[in-house]
Amino acid sequence: MPRTSLFALIVVVLALAATVISAVVQFWWGLGLWPLMAGVASNVIWMDRRRARILQAVAERG
Repeated sequence: MPRTSLFALIVVVLALAATVISAVVQFWWGLGLWPLMAGVASNVIWMDRRRARILQAVAERG
């Protein structure tokens, strides 16, 4: 797993935990902010996996 994917995974986990904590303490801005951050970080993970699959396919062909 690339380093950026690992960092993004950590951000996703922390952002989801922050969302739960925001809901518990009724910090309503956090319910809008933290899920968005988790979404962006999960997109980073998805793009890294996609790039790795593309590079692997190119290496197998060439």
